Amino acid sequence: MPKTYHPNVVSGPVDDATDASSSWTFLTNHGHVLVAISRDPDLRQRDIAALVGITEGAVQRIVHELEDAGYLRHERVGRRNRYQVVTDRPLRHPLETDHSVGDILATLNT
Repeated sequence: MPKTYHPNVVSGPVDDATDASSSWTFLTNHGHVLVAISRDPDLRQRDIAALVGITEGAVQRIVHELEDAGYLRHERVGRRNRYQVVTDRPLRHPLETDHSVGDILATLNT
């Protein structure tokens, strides 16, 4: 497949990085939670919170939202939860609906 030229896209390193670049990330906290769970489905919510850098309450809310939207399932194993990411669900933004959660995770987990 031939590459398409996009005048506003830089494909190489950018030398003018500033401190402001560390104040944001490309993924949302929802994305970070999915990445963490995909890497270790047995993580406790407190461990997810520590990895992502958010509170346990925020993790609870995000997990609940992801489950309600069909992106995540859980089962009780003893006193803990084991999570399963539903990888065939499409991404939510109109620019990305042709891709699934599994596409993103496959790239990030290689």
